[in-house]
Amino acid sequence: MNRSVLVSGGNRGIGLAIAQSFVKAGDRVAVTYRTGEPPDGLLGVHCDLSRPETIESAFDEAERVNGPVEVLVANAGVSRDMLLLQMEDQDFLDVVDTNLTGAFRMARRAAGGMLGARWGRLIFVSSAVALMGAAGQANYAASKAGLVGFARSLAWELGSRNITSNVVTPGAIETDMVSGVSQARREAVIQMTPLGRTGTPEDVAGVVQFLASEAAGFVTGAVIPVSGGFAMGH
Repeated sequence: MNRSVLVSGGNRGIGLAIAQSFVKAGDRVAVTYRTGEPPDGLLGVHCDLSRPETIESAFDEAERVNGPVEVLVANAGVSRDMLLLQMEDQDFLDVVDTNLTGAFRMARRAAGGMLGARWGRLIFVSSAVALMGAAGQANYAASKAGLVGFARSLAWELGSRNITSNVVTPGAIETDMVSGVSQARREAVIQMTPLGRTGTPEDVAGVVQFLASEAAGFVTGAVIPVSGGFAMGH
């Protein structure tokens, strides 16, 4: 492999594991980050998905170094959990703007180059919560569920140009976000997971690698759970 790959939110957790897996495969990889410092060994481009101008500058820098983006992994996301009656408009809008509108902005920017090349891979990292729902996560679940309809619409729009569009829905994965969940909630999710354990960021990265490969050239519009069976059947 020697493709130009851009992973949003690739500076930690699932995004970092995905980015590192592409590096190991021989690809040229850039990752976006909003705060902190980019990880060593990866091209870091600053980006705030709620600010369109930073998306444009992030793509410009990634493409200046690595060439036109051929694989986009829209992974970056935020959560702001609270029950419905406590949730303010801004709590809902901010999460949707980052998780869903941000993915739209990135896909729109990447699609132009992919159309010209008549090849591309769009991969959206959603969540098992998008399919099942969860109390206190109406904003997060709505934003992540929206990625499914968005990706499947792109599968129709772009498929004739050999551009695939797919969604991965992780379950409980050992990341900072999951570590902040209460022990009671963690145990409840594990009890609802047939494999009886949490997953690793590398579990998700392996599936993303498949979707980006030539082996998945006839896979588009798919929603693939990486959840140990949690929320299966949805």
